[in-house]
Amino acid sequence: MKFLHTMIRVKDIEKSLDFYTKLFDMELDKKKRLDDCWLYFLTDKESGCQIELTYNDETPKDGYYIGNGFGHFAFGVKSMEEFSEKLKKYNYEYLYEPYDLTGKGSKIAFVKDPDGYEIELIEKVKW
Repeated sequence: MKFLHTMIRVKDIEKSLDFYTKLFDMELDKKKRLDDCWLYFLTDKESGCQIELTYNDETPKDGYYIGNGFGHFAFGVKSMEEFSEKLKKYNYEYLYEPYDLTGKGSKIAFVKDPDGYEIELIEKVKW
């Protein structure tokens, strides 16, 4: 068995594509039209995992309610310092600034995507 992807609905596809391709170096692998929406498959080049961004024809004006069941996505970063520079370059901010989680040098931080989905960033001392 192989995990393929996870899907989230987005309000503004251009903002979401910019966010995931610029900050996380994901590639737009394919785009597919269904009866009532567009599906955008973004692939992480290193792991092969995908996020499917669904952009519905009839998107609620205020976007989607994320709910209380969803937690976050997690991405590994080799350098929190380099990621912080990229974050500033594209005018995004941390939800929670980087901090040492274990007391041994591993750091985590959180950002939110344009629709409010939380993303955890993890920098391990050793990969």
